[in-house]
Amino acid sequence: MTSHPTWTRYVAVGDSFTEGIGDPEPTSPGGYRGWADRVAEVLSAESKDFAYANLAVRGKLIQQIADAQVEPALALHPDLITISAGGNNIIRPGGDPDAVAAKLDGIVERLRSDGATLLLFTGPDIAATPVLGRVRAKAAIFNENVRTIALRHGAIIADMWALRELADSRMWAPDRLHFSPIGHNTIARMALDTLGVPNDLTPWDPEPMPAVPWRQARADDIVWARTHFAPWVMRRLRGVSSGDHIEPKRPTFTP
Repeated sequence: MTSHPTWTRYVAVGDSFTEGIGDPEPTSPGGYRGWADRVAEVLSAESKDFAYANLAVRGKLIQQIADAQVEPALALHPDLITISAGGNNIIRPGGDPDAVAAKLDGIVERLRSDGATLLLFTGPDIAATPVLGRVRAKAAIFNENVRTIALRHGAIIADMWALRELADSRMWAPDRLHFSPIGHNTIARMALDTLGVPNDLTPWDPEPMPAVPWRQARADDIVWARTHFAPWVMRRLRGVSSGDHIEPKRPTFTP
Protein backbone atom coordinates (compact mmCIF):
# COMPACT_ATOMS: atom_id res chain seq x y z
CA MET A 1 0.00 0.00 0.00
CA THR A 2 1.41 3.40 -1.02
CA SER A 3 1.90 6.12 1.57
CA HIS A 4 1.73 8.91 -1.03
CA PRO A 5 -0.97 10.18 -3.41
CA THR A 6 -1.71 7.95 -6.39
CA TRP A 7 -2.49 9.73 -9.63
CA THR A 8 -4.22 8.06 -12.57
CA ARG A 9 -4.60 10.86 -15.16
CA TYR A 10 -1.44 12.86 -15.85
CA VAL A 11 -1.14 15.73 -18.36
CA ALA A 12 2.18 17.46 -19.16
CA VAL A 13 2.08 21.05 -20.48
CA GLY A 14 4.96 23.13 -21.82
CA ASP A 15 7.63 23.50 -24.48
CA SER A 16 10.67 21.53 -25.71
CA PHE A 17 11.78 20.75 -22.16
CA THR A 18 8.59 18.81 -21.48
CA GLU A 19 8.33 17.40 -25.00
CA GLY A 20 11.67 15.71 -24.30
CA ILE A 21 13.95 17.33 -26.87
CA GLY A 22 17.55 16.24 -26.32
CA ASP A 23 16.48 12.72 -25.33
CA PRO A 24 15.89 10.91 -28.64
CA GLU A 25 13.99 7.63 -28.54
CA PRO A 26 12.70 6.27 -31.87
CA THR A 27 10.10 4.05 -30.19
CA SER A 28 8.47 6.93 -28.30
CA PRO A 29 5.70 9.06 -29.85
CA GLY A 30 7.31 12.00 -31.63
CA GLY A 31 10.73 10.37 -31.43
CA TYR A 32 11.66 11.78 -28.01
CA ARG A 33 11.32 10.42 -24.48
CA GLY A 34 12.21 13.05 -21.86
CA TRP A 35 11.65 13.51 -18.14
CA ALA A 36 7.83 13.63 -18.37
CA ASP A 37 7.67 10.22 -20.09
CA ARG A 38 9.93 8.83 -17.39
CA VAL A 39 7.69 10.23 -14.66
CA ALA A 40 4.64 8.74 -16.39
CA GLU A 41 6.34 5.35 -16.65
CA VAL A 42 6.93 5.28 -12.89
CA LEU A 43 3.43 6.48 -12.06
CA SER A 44 1.88 3.93 -14.41
CA ALA A 45 3.36 1.10 -12.34
CA GLU A 46 1.21 2.23 -9.40
CA SER A 47 -2.18 2.16 -11.12
CA LYS A 48 -3.74 -0.27 -13.59
CA ASP A 49 -5.90 2.52 -15.03
CA PHE A 50 -3.13 5.10 -15.44
CA ALA A 51 -3.27 7.33 -18.53
CA TYR A 52 -0.88 10.01 -19.78
CA ALA A 53 -1.07 12.93 -22.22
CA ASN A 54 1.76 15.27 -23.23
CA LEU A 55 0.65 18.48 -24.94
CA ALA A 56 4.08 20.18 -24.93
CA VAL A 57 5.53 21.46 -28.21
CA ARG A 58 9.07 22.70 -28.78
CA GLY A 59 9.70 26.42 -29.26
CA LYS A 60 6.39 27.62 -27.81
CA LEU A 61 6.20 30.94 -26.01
CA ILE A 62 4.12 31.33 -22.88
CA GLN A 63 1.13 32.94 -24.62
CA GLN A 64 1.09 30.14 -27.19
CA ILE A 65 1.05 27.60 -24.37
CA ALA A 66 -1.80 29.48 -22.72
CA ASP A 67 -3.77 29.58 -25.97
CA ALA A 68 -3.18 26.05 -27.24
CA GLN A 69 -2.59 23.80 -24.23
CA VAL A 70 -4.42 24.99 -21.11
CA GLU A 71 -8.02 24.31 -22.13
CA PRO A 72 -7.21 21.00 -23.88
CA ALA A 73 -5.41 19.93 -20.70
CA LEU A 74 -8.41 20.77 -18.51
CA ALA A 75 -10.77 19.04 -20.94
CA LEU A 76 -9.01 15.76 -20.11
CA HIS A 77 -9.88 16.20 -16.39
CA PRO A 78 -6.43 15.19 -15.09
CA ASP A 79 -5.61 14.69 -11.44
CA LEU A 80 -1.94 15.62 -12.02
CA ILE A 81 -0.59 18.39 -14.25
CA THR A 82 3.03 19.42 -14.75
CA ILE A 83 3.97 22.72 -16.37
CA SER A 84 7.19 24.42 -17.35
CA ALA A 85 6.61 27.56 -19.39
CA GLY A 86 8.24 30.92 -20.02
CA GLY A 87 11.82 29.85 -20.65
CA ASN A 88 11.66 30.65 -24.36
CA ASN A 89 10.46 34.14 -23.51
CA ILE A 90 13.17 34.72 -20.91
CA ILE A 91 16.08 33.82 -23.21
CA ARG A 92 14.92 36.18 -25.94
CA PRO A 93 16.26 39.76 -26.07
CA GLY A 94 13.92 42.04 -24.17
CA GLY A 95 12.20 39.20 -22.34
CA ASP A 96 10.68 40.66 -19.16
CA PRO A 97 10.65 38.11 -16.30
CA ASP A 98 7.91 39.96 -14.44
CA ALA A 99 5.64 40.20 -17.48
CA VAL A 100 6.21 36.52 -18.31
CA ALA A 101 5.47 35.56 -14.71
CA ALA A 102 2.19 37.51 -14.84
CA LYS A 103 1.08 35.37 -17.78
CA LEU A 104 2.21 32.22 -15.95
CA ASP A 105 0.17 33.25 -12.92
CA GLY A 106 -2.99 33.26 -15.03
CA ILE A 107 -2.14 29.86 -16.51
CA VAL A 108 -1.52 28.31 -13.11
CA GLU A 109 -4.73 29.76 -11.70
CA ARG A 110 -6.69 28.22 -14.57
CA LEU A 111 -4.96 24.84 -14.38
CA ARG A 112 -5.64 24.64 -10.64
CA SER A 113 -9.33 25.45 -11.12
CA ASP A 114 -10.38 21.79 -11.40
CA GLY A 115 -8.47 20.69 -8.30
CA ALA A 116 -5.64 18.76 -9.98
CA THR A 117 -2.26 18.54 -8.29
CA LEU A 118 0.02 20.95 -10.14
CA LEU A 119 3.79 20.53 -10.32
CA LEU A 120 5.43 23.79 -11.42
CA PHE A 121 9.08 23.97 -12.50
CA THR A 122 11.64 26.65 -11.86
CA GLY A 123 14.35 27.04 -14.48
CA PRO A 124 17.85 25.63 -13.96
CA ASP A 125 20.85 27.71 -12.93
CA ILE A 126 22.41 28.47 -16.32
CA ALA A 127 25.55 30.21 -15.04
CA ALA A 128 27.91 27.78 -16.77
CA THR A 129 25.87 27.38 -19.96
CA PRO A 130 27.19 29.14 -23.08
CA VAL A 131 24.92 31.93 -24.38
CA LEU A 132 22.16 31.16 -21.85
CA GLY A 133 24.43 32.25 -19.02
CA ARG A 134 23.96 35.84 -20.18
CA VAL A 135 20.34 35.83 -19.04
CA ARG A 136 21.00 34.24 -15.65
CA ALA A 137 19.84 37.31 -13.73
CA LYS A 138 16.52 37.38 -15.60
CA ALA A 139 16.09 33.66 -14.99
CA ALA A 140 16.68 34.13 -11.26
CA ILE A 141 14.05 36.89 -11.07
CA PHE A 142 11.59 34.71 -12.99
CA ASN A 143 12.22 31.81 -10.63
CA GLU A 144 11.41 33.94 -7.60
CA ASN A 145 8.15 34.87 -9.28
CA VAL A 146 7.46 31.19 -9.98
CA ARG A 147 7.87 30.36 -6.29
CA THR A 148 5.44 33.14 -5.39
CA ILE A 149 2.92 31.86 -7.95
CA ALA A 150 3.18 28.34 -6.54
CA LEU A 151 2.58 29.59 -3.02
CA ARG A 152 -0.39 31.69 -4.12
CA HIS A 153 -2.16 28.86 -5.95
CA GLY A 154 -1.17 25.83 -3.90
CA ALA A 155 1.11 24.34 -6.55
CA ILE A 156 4.15 22.17 -5.81
CA ILE A 157 7.60 23.43 -6.86
CA ALA A 158 10.00 21.19 -8.75
CA ASP A 159 13.14 23.24 -8.16
CA MET A 160 15.61 22.77 -11.01
CA TRP A 161 17.63 25.79 -9.83
CA ALA A 162 18.55 23.79 -6.72
CA LEU A 163 19.48 20.71 -8.78
CA ARG A 164 23.22 21.36 -8.81
CA GLU A 165 24.00 18.28 -10.89
CA LEU A 166 22.69 20.19 -13.91
CA ALA A 167 25.89 22.28 -13.90
CA ASP A 168 27.73 19.26 -15.36
CA SER A 169 28.07 19.60 -19.14
CA ARG A 170 27.07 15.95 -19.56
CA MET A 171 23.57 16.90 -18.41
CA TRP A 172 23.15 18.94 -21.60
CA ALA A 173 22.54 17.85 -25.18
CA PRO A 174 25.02 18.75 -27.95
CA ASP A 175 22.98 21.89 -28.74
CA ARG A 176 23.74 23.18 -25.18
CA LEU A 177 20.13 24.35 -24.97
CA HIS A 178 18.26 21.15 -24.11
CA PHE A 179 18.99 18.37 -21.66
CA SER A 180 20.67 15.09 -22.54
CA PRO A 181 19.15 11.70 -21.66
CA ILE A 182 21.14 11.81 -18.40
CA GLY A 183 19.77 15.28 -17.69
CA HIS A 184 16.18 14.24 -18.37
CA ASN A 185 16.59 11.18 -16.15
CA THR A 186 18.00 13.32 -13.32
CA ILE A 187 15.12 15.78 -13.60
CA ALA A 188 12.58 12.94 -13.62
CA ARG A 189 14.06 11.62 -10.36
CA MET A 190 13.83 15.08 -8.83
CA ALA A 191 10.21 15.52 -9.96
CA LEU A 192 9.20 12.15 -8.53
CA ASP A 193 11.01 12.88 -5.27
CA THR A 194 9.17 16.20 -5.08
CA LEU A 195 5.86 14.38 -5.51
CA GLY A 196 6.90 11.90 -2.84
CA VAL A 197 6.90 8.94 -5.25
CA PRO A 198 9.57 6.26 -4.72
CA ASN A 199 11.38 5.27 -7.89
CA ASP A 200 14.27 3.18 -9.10
CA LEU A 201 15.53 5.53 -11.80
CA THR A 202 19.31 5.37 -11.90
CA PRO A 203 20.91 8.16 -9.85
CA TRP A 204 23.67 10.32 -11.32
CA ASP A 205 27.04 8.89 -10.29
CA PRO A 206 29.54 10.48 -12.69
CA GLU A 207 33.11 9.60 -13.37
CA PRO A 208 35.46 12.61 -13.16
CA MET A 209 35.58 14.49 -16.44
CA PRO A 210 38.98 14.55 -18.15
CA ALA A 211 40.43 17.98 -18.80
CA VAL A 212 39.80 19.24 -22.34
CA PRO A 213 42.75 21.01 -23.99
CA TRP A 214 42.07 24.67 -24.76
CA ARG A 215 42.50 24.17 -28.50
CA GLN A 216 39.99 21.29 -28.54
CA ALA A 217 37.49 23.28 -26.48
CA ARG A 218 37.65 26.20 -28.93
CA ALA A 219 37.24 23.83 -31.89
CA ASP A 220 34.18 22.31 -30.19
CA ASP A 221 32.76 25.80 -29.67
CA ILE A 222 33.15 26.60 -33.36
CA VAL A 223 31.39 23.39 -34.39
CA TRP A 224 28.58 24.09 -31.90
CA ALA A 225 28.16 27.67 -33.12
CA ARG A 226 27.95 26.56 -36.75
CA THR A 227 25.69 23.55 -36.12
CA HIS A 228 23.33 24.79 -33.41
CA PHE A 229 23.70 28.46 -32.48
CA ALA A 230 23.66 30.01 -35.94
CA PRO A 231 20.46 28.17 -37.00
CA TRP A 232 18.81 29.22 -33.71
CA VAL A 233 19.70 32.88 -34.37
CA MET A 234 18.44 32.65 -37.95
CA ARG A 235 15.09 31.28 -36.77
CA ARG A 236 14.74 34.22 -34.39
CA LEU A 237 15.54 36.72 -37.16
CA ARG A 238 13.04 35.11 -39.52
CA GLY A 239 10.33 34.78 -36.90
CA VAL A 240 10.29 31.02 -37.36
CA SER A 241 9.91 28.52 -34.51
CA SER A 242 11.19 24.97 -34.28
CA GLY A 243 7.66 24.08 -33.18
CA ASP A 244 5.91 25.40 -36.28
CA HIS A 245 3.71 22.66 -37.76
CA ILE A 246 4.58 20.29 -34.88
CA GLU A 247 1.67 18.60 -33.11
CA PRO A 248 1.74 17.38 -29.49
CA LYS A 249 3.19 13.88 -29.25
CA ARG A 250 0.41 12.64 -26.92
CA PRO A 251 -2.59 14.93 -27.51
CA THR A 252 -4.98 12.69 -25.59
CA PHE A 253 -4.80 10.10 -22.85
CA THR A 254 -3.09 6.82 -23.71
CA PRO A 255 -1.78 4.07 -21.43
